[in-house]
Amino acid sequence: MSRHFASLFVIAGLLLIALPSSAQFQNGNQSIVLTLPEISQHSVLTQRIGITDITINYHRPLVNGRKVFGGLVPYGQVWRAGADQNTTISFTDPVTIEGKPLARGTYGLHMIPGESEWTIIFSNNYTSWGSFSYDQKEDALRLTVKPQPGEFHEALAYDFDDMKPDSAQVTLRWEKIAVAFHVGVNVNEIVTQSIKNELRNTGGFTWMGYDDAATYLLESKGDLKQALNYADQAIQNEERFDDLLTKSRILDAMGKKDEATTARNKALGIANVIQVHTYARQLQRDGKSEEAYKLFRENARKNPDSWVVHVGLSRMYSAQGDFPNASKEMTVAIASAPDGAKGGLQGLAKRLENKDDINK
Repeated sequence: MSRHFASLFVIAGLLLIALPSSAQFQNGNQSIVLTLPEISQHSVLTQRIGITDITINYHRPLVNGRKVFGGLVPYGQVWRAGADQNTTISFTDPVTIEGKPLARGTYGLHMIPGESEWTIIFSNNYTSWGSFSYDQKEDALRLTVKPQPGEFHEALAYDFDDMKPDSAQVTLRWEKIAVAFHVGVNVNEIVTQSIKNELRNTGGFTWMGYDDAATYLLESKGDLKQALNYADQAIQNEERFDDLLTKSRILDAMGKKDEATTARNKALGIANVIQVHTYARQLQRDGKSEEAYKLFRENARKNPDSWVVHVGLSRMYSAQGDFPNASKEMTVAIASAPDGAKGGLQGLAKRLENKDDINK
């Protein structure tokens, strides 16, 4: 017998010993030369929190009429938290697990089930088969959690639950047990650093990259001084309505009202009819109705032949409860609007006929 075939027989024997729950054949064997369906099917689950990806790579064993925990999976012993190869969990950025820090990377995910308490283990070794060669010295993190009763799950499954902008709960469900741990992500810190890196690449070659960076810091209540610096760099690259308005919003948030007004007026001075209309609509949604109405009227004065301004006037009259004039302006808008916009405007016109405020 050649050395090659002898090795194959050894490997087959090891697989037979280690993997009875994942065999493809009734006699317990598993092919090592062909790609065949697995009983414990492979699954990959990814969830993004902020810009951080969390990926769980695992195999899904079935209950198949067996007693799982305290039976097939003994209490007090390290378990691969799935079937076949290591169950792995990857983080593209540093995270916290139940408040404890864990560096970015890929980890072997193991668990030690108990009747009232489970140990969750993140191992620096993630390339092994199952938990047969698990070594506690390779732990990156271990913690304990309480199992909870759950609805019956025939196939083992991982889910991301209780989603929030900066966190999620990872839950293992199998048989009638649910075991969960909390993953937290410092989204603002990670995004702020990512922005700095991207602006050193192609993101920094246009006004848009800096404008997006400034807007993010503003809306996430980040460093306003840095946001203003980004806005100024955007304007330096290309002075536009968009980045001037961003600068105005940042100055307003910093309490520099006069400077904010100057930047806003400069932005509106170079704005086109659609930009003015869109900004007025935003003011309207923000509850700044009088400012919005002023812009709708000014836009109509400067661009009397644009169908867009008649939509704006219609919205203004509708908000004021003046439905006859609102309908009149909408009719004018429909007459000159492009074909692609007419259908939506006609729907608004019908609402106005029924005295239904089209701003709601």
